[in-house]
Amino acid sequence: MSVLALLIDARPRADAAPPPAEYSWVASADGRLPSAQGRSPVASLPRADSVVAVLHDSDIAWHRASVPRAPAARLRDALCGALEEQVLGEVEDQHFALAPSLSAGQTGWVAATDRGWLSALVADLERAGVPLERVVPASTPAERDEPVSGHFLPGPPGREDAPRLVLSDASGVACLSAEGSLARQRLAGLPAAVRWTAHPAVAASAERWLGGQGSVAVRTDAERALAAARGPWNLRQFDLQARHRGTLALREAWRRLRSPAWRPVRWGLAALALVQLAGLNAYAWRLERQLVERRQEMTRLLQTTHPQVRAVLDAPAQMQRETERLRVDAGRPGEADFESLLGAAAAIWPQGQAPVASLRFEGQRLSLAAAGWRPEQLAAARERLRPAGLGAELSEGRLHIMPLSQAPAPAPGASK
Repeated sequence: MSVLALLIDARPRADAAPPPAEYSWVASADGRLPSAQGRSPVASLPRADSVVAVLHDSDIAWHRASVPRAPAARLRDALCGALEEQVLGEVEDQHFALAPSLSAGQTGWVAATDRGWLSALVADLERAGVPLERVVPASTPAERDEPVSGHFLPGPPGREDAPRLVLSDASGVACLSAEGSLARQRLAGLPAAVRWTAHPAVAASAERWLGGQGSVAVRTDAERALAAARGPWNLRQFDLQARHRGTLALREAWRRLRSPAWRPVRWGLAALALVQLAGLNAYAWRLERQLVERRQEMTRLLQTTHPQVRAVLDAPAQMQRETERLRVDAGRPGEADFESLLGAAAAIWPQGQAPVASLRFEGQRLSLAAAGWRPEQLAAARERLRPAGLGAELSEGRLHIMPLSQAPAPAPGASK
């Protein structure tokens, strides 16, 4: 699954700073290795399956706190009260985000950043049609089983050779100037096994600053951003939570399904689909074979019963025609002949009804004078004629008897 990581510049310290005019970005086809990177206005950002904004280390403060037990709608207000003593400045101006899987009543890490600045940043991206899925920190505090990590960044504009140090340990994340004494004090208290990395521009300066106390691995901003995007953090919580939860849930499920860990599941589903397709094809072939065999059997039956038939085009129709011809040659009446319809009329004629004054036979339809018939008598006649495949209708004082295939459908509400 393709990933677009936006490297958000450090927040300007001026009040009400507008969103950046351009965004640095790195694109990856698999979420691990960079495939392209650049800097573009928001309207020109590349498209990807997942878009993640990575905040600068200096823009996030980390607090260890016990999450109050409160309803979801009031959890942020309760959290503001719990962190009021730890936050510098007005607590209402801060946006808080809980660590992944951290719930009420538990103690864990809470990330804090400027609320107005982050809200404007998210609104700017969404207004431009960028489907921002998550906002993540570039660095997170080290867990108990993780080693301490330190990363060297280039200095501020004009002093890029003076590195800044980002330390991540069990006490949080600290962004320090490598020229200050505080960074040296922190270095003295660190364990021997520290995972050191540095931006390519300050890798040599970092080696000199450490003075042989550790080896430094080069790590680009693009690699850090993609690593942060793969992490579980998401700062879009509370009032910054994405509104389209269903779409994001489907996108997250699709992202997980396309991950390497789910490759066996994808292969299994593909194999199941192939098995189902093969089974359906086999079943269709079997049904087609049975249909061909039945047609062949009907053809054999026709040619056995009527050897004079040479060319078989429609076996059922030809069988019916040949049988009718034999019946006519034998002088036996058919089901819709005059004799048969007249016998049916005699069988259904009501007791006490006047004899038939006139009758007429036209093309499998017998018409008899039936003045004075009542609706219940017509309904009873239809019930008796139906097993023989015949129908009846009464119009203008005449009873008409014909095969059911020629009988009109009774009108709604009419007697059946």
